[in-house]
Amino acid sequence: MFQKLWKEIEKGQIAPVYVIAGQESYFVDETVKRMKAKLSEIEEIDTMTFDLEETLVDEVIDEADTIPFFSDKKLVIAKNCTFLKATEKGKEKLNHDFKKLEKFLQHPSDTAVTIFIAPFEKLDERKKVTKMMKEHGTYLYAETPKERDLAVWVKHEMANRQAIILDEGIERLMDLVGANMLHLQSEMDKLALYVANSTQSIDGVLVEEMVAKTLEQDVFKLLNAYIQGDKNTALMMYHDLLRQKEEPIALVALISSQVRLMSNVYYLLSKGYHPQQISKQLKVNPYRVKRIVEDRGSITEQQLLDALYGLGEVDLQLKTMSGNRERFLEFFLMKPIGYRFK
Repeated sequence: MFQKLWKEIEKGQIAPVYVIAGQESYFVDETVKRMKAKLSEIEEIDTMTFDLEETLVDEVIDEADTIPFFSDKKLVIAKNCTFLKATEKGKEKLNHDFKKLEKFLQHPSDTAVTIFIAPFEKLDERKKVTKMMKEHGTYLYAETPKERDLAVWVKHEMANRQAIILDEGIERLMDLVGANMLHLQSEMDKLALYVANSTQSIDGVLVEEMVAKTLEQDVFKLLNAYIQGDKNTALMMYHDLLRQKEEPIALVALISSQVRLMSNVYYLLSKGYHPQQISKQLKVNPYRVKRIVEDRGSITEQQLLDALYGLGEVDLQLKTMSGNRERFLEFFLMKPIGYRFK
């Protein structure tokens, strides 16, 4: 869908009004970038950006209808179209003039390209304004591609950067970064720069070395080591995090959150849900769910509940007791999963 749009933009086949919904910001940013580049081919263009959480849509229309001073066309970007999603009646923050918007959509300015952006998973299809925007504007939905399509995109993007990435490299990259295409793009730029002017292919080891790890990923590894009974690795990672000035109370909260997520994933698996369905149900990155399913092993739900209880005890100790605070979580990690803390 977006590939077709980008080809049309490149050919100069540009509509007066676009409506882009969905949460994958890569497609939004790339569309705006390509639109700016095309409109700027002859001369510099005026670009105006509005946030419709704070600004009335009336101002967007007035700007689009105003003839540009320094170019033939201007680009008007209206972000956060919250009026397109479900809200309780009477709870709307701003009183937008939808009749004025309807007239504008039916007869848009011929000296402006207006892009309305609604970065939400769902629009309220019952609203008249939603139907009106989709009917009169060029509508697109920015959705993260499925895993296989995303892997193809990564390989294609790396080829555009004159770099070769192996399948194991793609898998490790998506494990570490997830499905955020903007973040993936940034990491691909870094990897391509590293292997530039060489014949080196990008494998899983190189990705592991080059891609910055997040705190959540470190905590996931720590918890995995703990669950598998690898106390040495769990403690080593915990001490590394302490040296990075991470607070034990924050680490306990992150570990507890991960344990709860694992428990929910295993419960839904037992009910016959597929990982993709679980990801949507729990509203979490599908790659996190995938890793949890792959690394399950023989852990039981009762062991997870016992671990959660133990972490609750550690949290209470950290908030109520003095002394060497780092020791409370360290003591927890030294005990096997499922150990009943007294």
